[in-house]
Amino acid sequence: MIDTARLEATVGALTDPGKGILAADESVPTITRRLQAVGVESTPETRRAWRGLLFGTPGIGEHLAGVILFEETLDQHADDGTPLVELLARQGIVPGIKVDKGTELLPNACPGEKVTRGLDGLAERLAAYREKGARFTKWRDVYLVGPGMPSPLALSANAEVLARYAALAQQAGFVPIVEPEVLMDGDHGIEQCAEATEAVLHAVYHALHRHRVVLELTLLKPNMVLPGKAHPAKVPPEMVAERTLRVLRRAVPAAVPGIFFLSGGQSAEEADANLAAINRLKGNAPWTLSFSFARALQQPAMEAWRGEASNVAEAQRIFLKRCRLTAAARRGEYTPEMEAAA
Repeated sequence: MIDTARLEATVGALTDPGKGILAADESVPTITRRLQAVGVESTPETRRAWRGLLFGTPGIGEHLAGVILFEETLDQHADDGTPLVELLARQGIVPGIKVDKGTELLPNACPGEKVTRGLDGLAERLAAYREKGARFTKWRDVYLVGPGMPSPLALSANAEVLARYAALAQQAGFVPIVEPEVLMDGDHGIEQCAEATEAVLHAVYHALHRHRVVLELTLLKPNMVLPGKAHPAKVPPEMVAERTLRVLRRAVPAAVPGIFFLSGGQSAEEADANLAAINRLKGNAPWTLSFSFARALQQPAMEAWRGEASNVAEAQRIFLKRCRLTAAARRGEYTPEMEAAA
């Protein structure tokens, strides 16, 4: 039986007005690439130091309702011995956990299409994560846009594992975030992204319905509708907002309480401008429209830190600035002019 009261309390905390979610759940290979790009060797110690810097930044609780953690972070401590999860709790931030095990090629699909692993042993892992203080979970599927893609096979296979994950998470007392990401890789236009995103979301919600997942106790983490990174034309935030909201209204049930956009390959400024445009245009949209950014929130601070203890204060100042500006975007108030003022 689902612990409805527990899950409702978690949903309420994560959809707190004006706040969003930090995704600090990069896998070891992903965070290794990002650390190496700023000249830092990736070790358990440097990953601990980086995430401790983020979570220990004073004031982030005013802008962040939750943080998604990677598994190793649940067991790590700050320099003074404080568990990193406790650093978040002190600022009223809800800890969550990434529970998928990454992607692998999907047999008999289009070249390059993938499916996400991690269902084996998930129920046992969830019990352990709950003991360590996590209250919500995240599972990411990825989809390519191109000739014949996303294929019907990729749509159905990934929707099925997302739904099975969400059902298991709710049974274990977690609010599941479902993250079906249509990737920016490629030269496709914004209309192709819109078509792919709508197909993905229809497949996901059909699967969630089949598995009797309680939509009111879930959250969605989708991509914004954007052209591919290699597409020659730039589109204004107002077009991104219009296409994104059109797709969401067609495909996401009103029962879903919150939609937390990922930043994908966008810069911090691009992600905030697009999020602000979405919230200015949302009208009577039935969902909370917020953020769950990773690189867009972290990268400017990581570039300032570069693994040096003497740079911690400056990196935290930059991280707090980005949290403040992105929270403003969540309210529809962000403008590019705020960058210099901040």
